[in-house]
Amino acid sequence: MYTTRDGPVELAQAKRPPFDSFVVLIAGALMAFGVAMVYSASVTVRGAELDLRQWWNTPLRQCAFALAGFIGMLLAAHCDYRWLSWSRRRDLWRPLGLYVLAVALLVAVQVVGRRVGGIQRSLVVMTHPFRLTFQPAELAKVVLVVWLAALLTRGQGDWTGPACANLPIRRFWSGLVPAVVSCGLLIGLTGLEDFGTAALMGVIMVWMLLVGGARWWHIGLVAMAGLVGGAGLLAIEPYRLDRIRTFLGFVSDKLPPPDPLGQGYQVDQALLAIGSGGWLGRGLGAAIQKYGYLPQKDNDFILATICEELGTIGGLAVIAMFLLLLWRGWRLSRLAPDLFGRLLAAGVSLLIGLQAAFNVAVVTNSVPTKGISLPFVSAGGSGVLFLGIAAGLLASIGRPGGNRSDWPAA
Repeated sequence: MYTTRDGPVELAQAKRPPFDSFVVLIAGALMAFGVAMVYSASVTVRGAELDLRQWWNTPLRQCAFALAGFIGMLLAAHCDYRWLSWSRRRDLWRPLGLYVLAVALLVAVQVVGRRVGGIQRSLVVMTHPFRLTFQPAELAKVVLVVWLAALLTRGQGDWTGPACANLPIRRFWSGLVPAVVSCGLLIGLTGLEDFGTAALMGVIMVWMLLVGGARWWHIGLVAMAGLVGGAGLLAIEPYRLDRIRTFLGFVSDKLPPPDPLGQGYQVDQALLAIGSGGWLGRGLGAAIQKYGYLPQKDNDFILATICEELGTIGGLAVIAMFLLLLWRGWRLSRLAPDLFGRLLAAGVSLLIGLQAAFNVAVVTNSVPTKGISLPFVSAGGSGVLFLGIAAGLLASIGRPGGNRSDWPAA
């Protein structure tokens, strides 16, 4: 027998890791695969010199952040996720502190942020000996899930029953409005720098409201408000409307096709990379499009490089890993020992799964082009780090037995 804070459990069960190892295994494998593919896609024709600055531009940086993301995932997986809940009044400072930090950073990036691709979306952390930047939008995605899960379950403790009138979200003014307004502020500030991430966050918010037991007419009001806000974010930046027109030119016979050397260049090159890879690919490191033809070859469009080098089978294998992670997260959500864990697992699972789906849709020209990276795989430090922590929170919900009384003592 093994003594926990809630009573004795069997020794064989107590020896199991205090988190869901399946989530950690899948996320870690995607990180390692991402390091390999970013290294392969980072080949350039600019020169053969190998100094620290050139290596830090992509391969070494991705390896460092993947390692940091994996360590962050393990630390989060070993922590009690309930530490972030709002079950008692004195616990408010933890989720609220994360929320205030995310809002402050999103405001700061609009004031002193660094422009990348014509958009102000990064904060410079360090300039020497190499440039190190931070994207607050990546933190905001995770904070949205944690804050909304805490807000929807405030004062509920270990309640696990079905939706009822006692849940805060069932009340319009004291439940729905504070949740939508506070999350709307996060989404709106994110949309000023990244419309794709804001749209992703909006879908996650609606989904978590639905899982949390919100009334259907409340969901309808939130959806309508989201459509109005999304239209406003589209209108303030002309290039966003240009991307929609480009997409419509690809899919409609009644509109002129986009210029293959202009607005349609990136999508054309991505589709060419996918098609030229065939079923088995050219071989790891043997892609052609990465030599100056395909923009964002190691970031938003890294899936095209994967398909060119490893073929359609390689691309489908990556998609299968995300589907496994989504399935595991949904299962953990259903087996969560409390409502906060249920909402947190549902939000994190959708965050990872929907971001992957958006990226695949963009690369295959199924939706208009957006700045959405492939989780854990695309080059970028902020995304790998914070999604790794989010995956760790998801893994911490899957403690042995799926029951509070079976959890090893913290």
